[in-house]
Amino acid sequence: MRIALLEDDSAQRDLVKLWLDGAGHICHAYGRSKDFMRILTRDTFDLLLIDWELPDVNGDRVLEWVRGNMREYVPVMFATARSEEDDICAILRAGADDYLVKPLRKNELLARIEALGRRGKPPAHQNEPLRVGDFEIDFECRVLRRGGVPVLLTQKDFDLAVFLFRNVGTLLSRGHILETVWGRNPDLNTRTVDTHISRLRSKLGLTPENGWRLSAVYQQGYRLEPVAERDAPVFARRKPSAPLQIATSP
Repeated sequence: MRIALLEDDSAQRDLVKLWLDGAGHICHAYGRSKDFMRILTRDTFDLLLIDWELPDVNGDRVLEWVRGNMREYVPVMFATARSEEDDICAILRAGADDYLVKPLRKNELLARIEALGRRGKPPAHQNEPLRVGDFEIDFECRVLRRGGVPVLLTQKDFDLAVFLFRNVGTLLSRGHILETVWGRNPDLNTRTVDTHISRLRSKLGLTPENGWRLSAVYQQGYRLEPVAERDAPVFARRKPSAPLQIATSP
């Protein structure tokens, strides 16, 4: 999971980031609420881990901002020294998905994060094919088929397709895609994501006339979503679309 951590104590922040990175997650850590909220306006994460007592804007106000301003729903976990029952109930009712009382315990934190991840998305089984519409992804053979016909993809095109189809309907920032699929610094100024998205849209026929929309969201990223029949172009509903031309890769 790609996790944004808001914690003002530098020692605690470094420790939690170490735990999360060591467990295979990608953690971006912030010490001030305003920096945290600013990054959320242009980047996407799978989970937010927030402290309550902060030097500029307290965690309960950050949660209120998140639920009122973020386009996509993202799970929020609180990790704080506040242990009163009234505090816990109040923050859960305000929109938090889980609550941990400090001092944090590594294994419990990781287990709760994994549980939150499972609530939003079913667990991905490594060798079980993923089927979405008329697409099938065979992980064992690293083959993507449309209507039973294999589509020739480069390794990165295949990885990008997997990430998109596992997150249908979810807005994904360029940084999120770049870091997850390429394992590269999301702050790099690169057109890599845009180029591959354009190529994948063409290769897989991810267009409204074929029942899909892979669209850019201004200053945000990309979203892959199915297109309802009423939203498809009129010509596509009147007659069958042309057979998909399977592009080859150099």
